[in-house]
Amino acid sequence: MVTANPILIPELRLLLTESDTAGLREVAQELHPATVAEFSEGLDDQEIWQLLDAVSVERQAEIFPYYSMTRQVELVQSADRVRLGALLEWMAADNRDDLLRELDSDMVDEILPLVAKAERHDIRMLLSCPEDSAGTLMTTEYASLPADITAGEAVTRLRSQAPNSESIYYIYVLDSDRTLVGFVSLRDLIMARPTALVSELMQRDPISVRVDEQSEFVVQKLARFDFIAIPVVDDHNRLVGIVTHDDVLDAVRQDATDDAQRIAAIAPLGESYLEAAILSMTWKRGVWLTILFATAAVTAMVLARSPIQHVWLVAFIPLIIASGGNSGNQSATLVITALSTGDCRLADWPRILKRECVLGLLLGILLAVPGYCLALVYAPNPAAATVIPLTILGVVMMGTMVGSVLPLLFRSVGLDPALMSNPFVSAIVDVVGIVLYMLIAILLLG
Repeated sequence: MVTANPILIPELRLLLTESDTAGLREVAQELHPATVAEFSEGLDDQEIWQLLDAVSVERQAEIFPYYSMTRQVELVQSADRVRLGALLEWMAADNRDDLLRELDSDMVDEILPLVAKAERHDIRMLLSCPEDSAGTLMTTEYASLPADITAGEAVTRLRSQAPNSESIYYIYVLDSDRTLVGFVSLRDLIMARPTALVSELMQRDPISVRVDEQSEFVVQKLARFDFIAIPVVDDHNRLVGIVTHDDVLDAVRQDATDDAQRIAAIAPLGESYLEAAILSMTWKRGVWLTILFATAAVTAMVLARSPIQHVWLVAFIPLIIASGGNSGNQSATLVITALSTGDCRLADWPRILKRECVLGLLLGILLAVPGYCLALVYAPNPAAATVIPLTILGVVMMGTMVGSVLPLLFRSVGLDPALMSNPFVSAIVDVVGIVLYMLIAILLLG
């Protein structure tokens, strides 16, 4: 996301007021597109369009995606439709797809007839891809070659394809039906003899992803093989696009942000913190706070019905609850992370439970020892003090098991483990931990 630069805004507004097209062109043309967007973010919509009009449509298409998505939508809504048609034609396919998905369907239908027929086909194809699929990450701007031409001819063809390709480090080899048969790197083409055939240089059976596969799987595959780009194919192995590393980085950052918000019991905002509407944030945070409040109320009801004769036990309730909750949230976070990165699968549940059982025992012992030492200070005798370490051991083991089981359970039924697990871990461990505490106290102290 870009932010307004208050230092340069007065200078830009002076150029706009004086209609200094040459000065505006110099600003928009010489600086990096991201810098132009950062400097002009504080202008109003008409001023931004006046700045963009000072340069070519091609340059506008380079600058436009660096505005925040909310601002892009506002700019589109305030612009005349003829201007938008040319801008969309020049924008990178993936950036254009991201923008159009944020617009109302009526506005999209109004804009598309202004776009060239070839671009219109690509737009409709990308928009038809399911959310969070490889199709939403890919671009249709790639370089391709047939297998039966020489390296010299290939380099000549690439000179004409390069301006319209997002990446030409990998060139994909297609047959007459656009079926993906291999790929060759630009380095290999340049280093090869001019008379060598592409079929001799290419690597066959390329690794690819299906257009409808989950974006999470695409990220894992690209990271596993250290590719700069990975081809996207349809059901008939025909190349439809590529996913580049920069698009994957954006997806990874967004997924990490969403997961961090889910783990904190917040439904993903889907936009930046400062741009999110107050009512929307209230709802996304309030739902889970209400659920957690209700579970805490159950804990309070359990405590209210427990005849505590040994008052010193009350002082250890926060410690007991925190030990179980913290260990459970640790386990849940580790399992959620492992599931999202592909380090483990649902089929690995026996190994996961075994590991967490052992970890729970070791962690419980680790915390039980200082817990017993602390209990000796307040308990009437050493025998009574054993309530604390035994409870800590039990609660920590229970927390690790619950924290590891819930993400697997939610994933198996199609729910998001990051959103569901931690709130329920805290709720279950709080209630069951108090019950376990009281039972051990009753058994040992009467």
